[in-house]
Amino acid sequence: MPRQIPMPRQLRVAVQMDPMETINIIGDSSFALMLEAQRRGHALWHYEVRDLSLQEGVQRDGERRERLTARARPVTVQRQAGAHYNFGEVGRLDLGAMDVVLMRQDPPFDLAYITATHMLEHIHPRTLVVNDPASVRDAPEKLLVTHFPDLMPPTLVTWDTQAIRDFRELHQDIIVKPLFGNGGAGVFRIKPDDENLASLLEMHFARSREPLMIQRYEPAVRLGDKRIILVDGEALGAINRVPAQGEARSNMHVGGRAEASTLTEREREICRRIGPILRDKGLLFVGIDVIGDWLTEINVTSPTGLQEIARFDGRDLSVDIWDSIEAKVAASVGAAG
Repeated sequence: MPRQIPMPRQLRVAVQMDPMETINIIGDSSFALMLEAQRRGHALWHYEVRDLSLQEGVQRDGERRERLTARARPVTVQRQAGAHYNFGEVGRLDLGAMDVVLMRQDPPFDLAYITATHMLEHIHPRTLVVNDPASVRDAPEKLLVTHFPDLMPPTLVTWDTQAIRDFRELHQDIIVKPLFGNGGAGVFRIKPDDENLASLLEMHFARSREPLMIQRYEPAVRLGDKRIILVDGEALGAINRVPAQGEARSNMHVGGRAEASTLTEREREICRRIGPILRDKGLLFVGIDVIGDWLTEINVTSPTGLQEIARFDGRDLSVDIWDSIEAKVAASVGAAG
């Protein structure tokens, strides 16, 4: 008979995220994950990435030690507008003594974000970090997708303005977006008769050393930009996000409208292709974006969409995520024993 994996005890869970007072409890996926963790009896702490400290070196006793800590507070949450959290006393929390760390701060994916992944590597996988910090660092959402060229629309990543002009001449109608942005910020549609491309490129490269991503505009976006949630490599739910009138972006906080959705056969094919790779990389909670028949982004830093899917499908995917987390922690404890 197969060895039984014991159910996990109450887990100690630290959540690395944005300030609690800034979140939208109606749409925030981190909040949904915290509610479900609390429902299961797990203990929660909250801290911001700027509260991290990594201390290592030879101590007075001659031993070399490392310790990743955060100035954190115990937290409880409730779905009550204006009073959705309660903090305990702030203290120095040893993240290596946690069972789970949820890395949930929003991008931009900049050097500060990258530094945090390096710091969290010091405790993972002894402490389960979701998602795997090394894989998050190696798989920024707009670049990971380029490893699946047959699944994505024509795409260019470059600093070369002449290459961008050539791409536009070929495809005419294009989308220009920052490589490490989020939430639709800085995303532009440049139509064939638009004279602003040169000015846009000058403005971007005057203030940034980062390349741009250029993609062929997909008219199917008028019907929606679908967010599909994969949990440990398996597609479990989707929501369609329809752009507002006169808007090329479908992100919720720029006016996109959520509607119920199911997966097409093409979308299932995309998920079958990428799911095993995401699972092998320790990317447990991933949100992909699909427009028409094309995969446009693989979101691994702080995916959203849990609450929208729950409202339309009646399935709370935070339950599935915590089932997967608990199984991994239990398996790790069983292997150590």
